[in-house]
Order: sequence, then structure tokens, then C-alpha cells
Amino acid sequence: MANPMHVPRQSSKMTLLEVALQLFREKGHAATTVDEICARAGVTKGSFFHHFKNKEVLVLSAVEYWNDSTDELFANADYHRATDPVERLLGYVDLRIEMIKGDIPEFTCLLGTLVQETYHTHPAIREACDKALTAHIATLIPDLEQAKTLYAPAAAWSAEGVGYFIQSLIQGTFIFAKAKQDSHVVLESLQHLRRYLQTLFTKN
Repeated sequence: MANPMHVPRQSSKMTLLEVALQLFREKGHAATTVDEICARAGVTKGSFFHHFKNKEVLVLSAVEYWNDSTDELFANADYHRATDPVERLLGYVDLRIEMIKGDIPEFTCLLGTLVQETYHTHPAIREACDKALTAHIATLIPDLEQAKTLYAPAAAWSAEGVGYFIQSLIQGTFIFAKAKQDSHVVLESLQHLRRYLQTLFTKN
């Protein structure tokens, strides 16, 4: 998924959430300690445990905060204004391309980072990430279904399947960006995704 919109730091709880998001995206779950989160946030461990029972509760709260922020970002994006569903889908990809800026932790997805590391050891985190990723796919399905009806009504594939493909490509290319320490692979892959969607919805 995208970078969350920054919310003014109005409380120590909000500060802890923002710092946790930064550190989880930079270092991952296991390498980020409560002590490090508190130090960067400038709060005491007492303050941390006042807001969060333990690190896992903080992670789940960070996932919820990420979801709220990114949901708002995508819901208010300009591509929704296009009348043609294919143009909306291409606009979505264009937005993802525009978001590939800065260092790798700034544009890669918190959910993908967390689920790769915790899927076996922390089922509650895995489930929260799965729910959020699946919900984001669901926001694309109406446009995919409408585009299929208009441009590929006889196609055997499903809108849901294409939605999962889109997100699989995005999450997968984030892995390569981390492996190569280079955003170029993300940008090129997203351009290929754009061309694929254009081909998928071209009338014969």
C-alpha cells in the first residue's frame, strides 16, 4: 500500500504511533524495541505503557492508524473524478507512481513489511495486515468490474483476481526495491502494470 498523511502531533500517544511507523518501516518489527521507540519519541517508558499494554498492541494500533491515513489519501485522490473506469484504474497506478519518492522506507508499505516478518509468529498482526490489504483491494474491485463489463465482458478472469494481482505486483516490487536498494525497479514495474491494464481493457 502508500505513505500515510501526516497528522499534527497532539499527544504522546500520537507521537509514539508516528515514531513506531517510521521505525517499523525502516528496521522491521523485531529490530525495533520499545526503548528505541520511546527514545526517538522523547517519552518515558511509563508513558508508553500508559497508552499501550505491550509492543504488539502498539503494532496493531499503528496498523489501524496507517489504514485510516492511507484510506483517506486514496479516497480523496483525483483519479476518482474520471468517468471511465479504466481511466480511474490508470489514475490509481499513476498515483502509486507519484508516491515513489524519497528513501525506501518512505514509499514502501508498512503492512507488507510487517506481514512478511510476523506472519508465523504474531497471528494477530498477520490478521490485521491481511484485513487491511484485502480491504484496499476491495476499493479497486468496483472499477475493475465496471471496466470488465465495458471492455472485456467475455473474459474468464475475475475483477477480484486482477485486484490481487495489482497488489501482489506492488508488494513484490517493494521487496525488490529493498533487496536492490533502488526505487527504479518499482517505477518500471508500475509502468508495466499500467501497460498491462491498458491491454486487458482494450476492445477487440
